[in-house]
Amino acid sequence: MRKGELTRQAILERAVRLASRVGLQGLTIGGLAEELQLSKSGLFAHFRSKSSLEVEVLEAATALFTEVVIRPALARPRGEPRIRALFERWLDWSRSAANEGGCIFVAAAAELDDTPGPARDTLVQSQKDWMDCIAQTARTAINEGHFRKDADVEQFASDLYGVMLACHHASRLMRDPKAEERARRSFESLLSLYRTPTA
Repeated sequence: MRKGELTRQAILERAVRLASRVGLQGLTIGGLAEELQLSKSGLFAHFRSKSSLEVEVLEAATALFTEVVIRPALARPRGEPRIRALFERWLDWSRSAANEGGCIFVAAAAELDDTPGPARDTLVQSQKDWMDCIAQTARTAINEGHFRKDADVEQFASDLYGVMLACHHASRLMRDPKAEERARRSFESLLSLYRTPTA
C-alpha cells in the first residue's frame, strides 16, 4: 500500500471514530482536520466535499465491520455456531473503540432516514447486506439441521436485527446495566423458536 493510501486509511479510521461521537452530520472536513492536526486544505484534497466524506466514512465503517464481525464469524462452523458468532461479534463491535459514541450505523440511521442522497444510499445498502448475511447464515442452519426446514430466514434476520437494536438502545440511551443480559435472553428465545426439536 502506498503512503498516500495509508494516510487516507488512517484519516478514515479516525473519521469513523469521530462520526460515532458527533454523528455524520456533525462530521466536517474542518473538524476532522482539527482532530487530526492537519490542514483543512490538505484534507479537502482527499475528499472534496462533505457528501464525499460521509460516503467514504460509511464505506470505511462497513469494511471495518466486515473485518471485525463478519469474517471471523463466517470462519466458525456452519449453522447455529456461526449465528452465535455473528451475535457475539456484534456485541463486541457495539462497545469497541471504533464506536466511542455508539454504533455508527445506528446513529447514522437516525440522522439519514429521511435524508435522500449518496450517504443514505450507502448506509441502506450496508444494512441490507448485513441483513442478507444474517439470513444466509440462518439458511445454513437449516441445511445443517439446526433450524426447522420451514424457518423463514428473512424473518429471523429481522428479529435478530431487532434484538441488536434494542440492546444498543437500552445500553447507550437508557444506560441499562442489564442490556446485554436481556439481549442474550432474547437471542436464546429467538433461537429456540427456530431450532429443530432434535437440534
